[in-house]
Amino acid sequence: MGKLQNFDRLSLNQITTDRWSLREAVEGSVRAGIPWIAPWRNKVAEAGLAESRRYIRDAGLKVSSLCRGGYFPAATAVEREARLDDNRRAVEEAAELGAEVLVLVCGPSADKDIATARQYVEEGIEKLIPFARQHGVKLGIEPLHPMYAAERSVIVTLGQANTLAEKFNKEDVGVVVDVFHVWWDPELYTEIARAGDRIRGFHVSDWLVPVPDLLLGRGMMGDGVIELSRIRHAVEAAGYNGPIEVEIFNQTIWDMPGDEVLALMKERYLEHC
Repeated sequence: MGKLQNFDRLSLNQITTDRWSLREAVEGSVRAGIPWIAPWRNKVAEAGLAESRRYIRDAGLKVSSLCRGGYFPAATAVEREARLDDNRRAVEEAAELGAEVLVLVCGPSADKDIATARQYVEEGIEKLIPFARQHGVKLGIEPLHPMYAAERSVIVTLGQANTLAEKFNKEDVGVVVDVFHVWWDPELYTEIARAGDRIRGFHVSDWLVPVPDLLLGRGMMGDGVIELSRIRHAVEAAGYNGPIEVEIFNQTIWDMPGDEVLALMKERYLEHC
């Protein structure tokens, strides 16, 4: 299996350099020769949407996705509608920034009824689709590792995400494959092939042993146990050849100078992805 030869597909998911503002992340990406960026909505809000758009376009960067929409379940219909409104704003932001994909972290249950929460996720996506279609934005369901089911997402396997996405037109809804969340799944390669041209994003990091923190425990590529290259080749065989986002939640990495993070990221990307 061949290695990546250049950085044409490399994208900085902004969380990897969390201490940087959007402007700093854009400028750092330019210095490092990284052609793609995946902003987070909180960083866009800090800078302002129009300014964020200007920073990115003036720098000549392309936007691989916007993080994040979702969090559809809530205890009351009023709360669920408010969350849907926030997702509509996220769609508008993605369209303004030139992001084709809005990543959906689907959200936890509001109580102990996980089955109903999953139904609320499906209903929320169904209601969001017409608005997203009008704005030219595709929805990417990102399954999260099961350890996040109680606080971040009731969609916890790629198979689950595929089944949900298949309820809708593939031009509207797809899936995002994040190695940190799916590497452990015995059905992973079957489900990557099943996803096929519904794959809307591919995120890389590594799984450290032992995991230092449930949220802030992702490692730099090559520091853990994930078969990164094998998963990339499977995703490509399924038909995805789009940007590859490096998305790392790790306080030690966040505390490093951003330019050093990007240099290490580039080195490990070619060596391990």
